[in-house]
Amino acid sequence: MKLAALTSGGKDSILAIQKALDAGHTVTHMITVVPENKESYMFHSANLSAVRIMAERAGMEYLEIPTAGEKEAEIADMQEGIHGLETEGLIVGAIASTYQRERVEAVCKALGLSVFAPLWGMTPDDVVAEVASRMDARIVVTAADGLGENVLGKKIDEDLIRVLKAVEKKRRIHIAGEGGEYESLVFNAPFFSSPVKAEGMETHFEGMVGKVTYRRFW
Repeated sequence: MKLAALTSGGKDSILAIQKALDAGHTVTHMITVVPENKESYMFHSANLSAVRIMAERAGMEYLEIPTAGEKEAEIADMQEGIHGLETEGLIVGAIASTYQRERVEAVCKALGLSVFAPLWGMTPDDVVAEVASRMDARIVVTAADGLGENVLGKKIDEDLIRVLKAVEKKRRIHIAGEGGEYESLVFNAPFFSSPVKAEGMETHFEGMVGKVTYRRFW
C-alpha cells in the first residue's frame, strides 16, 4: 500500500513509519502540521524544523501544513492540506489516544483513505523498549511532576526507561508519554540514510515544563 505519514518527528510516528516499511508498504511522504498555537490539542510544536531533514534522510517527500492550532479547526486544516495527495492511506503513531485516532479516522473517511496505526493497543513498555532498541530518540519536552533534568535531552535507552518506570510508580505517568508527560525527537532510525545532526542546544524551564530547542538541524 502507498502511504503517507503524519509526524512531528517524535518516537511514536517514526516507529509507526518503520513498522509500515517492515510490513512491506511504501511510504512516500512525511506530513507535518505546524500549529501557531503552542497549546494545540492535536499537534506538537517543538523542533518541527527537524522533520524536513528526516524526510531527506528517508528519501521521502515533505509536506508542511500550517494551522492556527485551534481545536477542531486544526483538523479541517489538516484535511484541506492532505486533500489531493496521491496516497492510499495515512500512518499515525497513536498508542491509546482515542482523541487523536478518531480525528484522523474522520479525515481519512472523508478523503477515502485507510488508516495505518500499528502502535494502537501496544503496551507502553513494549513501545519504549522497541524505540530504545531501534532508534535514537531523545526527550525534548517534559510536562509532568517527576520529569525534568533527569530525562530532558536524554536518549531513550534502557537506563532512561528505568528512570521512567521509577517515576511511573510514584506519579502514575504513562511511560510512553501518551498523556503528554513528555515529547521526543528522533535523530536516527533504520530507514534514515544517516543520522540527523543538530547544533545550538538550549534547555529552558518554565514551571513544570522543560524544553530542549536546537538552533539548526542538518
